[in-house]
Amino acid sequence: MRSVRSFPRASRIGLISDTHNLVRPEALRYLEGCDAIVHAGDICNPDVLDALARIAPVTAVRGNNDTGDWAASLPTHARLIVQQVTILVVHDIADLGCAPRDEGIAVVVSGHSHKPSIGERDGVLFVNPGSAGPRRFKLPVCAGMLLIDGEQVSATFDALLT
Repeated sequence: MRSVRSFPRASRIGLISDTHNLVRPEALRYLEGCDAIVHAGDICNPDVLDALARIAPVTAVRGNNDTGDWAASLPTHARLIVQQVTILVVHDIADLGCAPRDEGIAVVVSGHSHKPSIGERDGVLFVNPGSAGPRRFKLPVCAGMLLIDGEQVSATFDALLT
């Protein structure tokens, strides 16, 4: 488990997924000022993580398109604690493999579908920031944000391109 230190103010956790080897300047601007960044997989090149790490500490999971030696070291699931909120990150929600609420998880971040969504089930916030990489079909190019203050958490996502 990776822990992120507590901050004296509300924490901003940037959410990004499915970059598919594309680091958009719009995504980097969107993530500026974050306390940490979560990448929910399909990175496709370690240079993507290097670019994000110049902004804030990065927690990343391996997606189905992340292959090769560099990707082998990435976990399929990651947990991090920000203030009093436990976050579970997995690329494909179908691979969740647990009952998040039973494990004290408040937020599940996933990617894979390229479809941005925010919803709550059984008291757990589920967030998919969509895809910040190459546009796929008519889906928006998006990234997301978690705002955490103590045990309170909210999520948003924003289109990076119009």
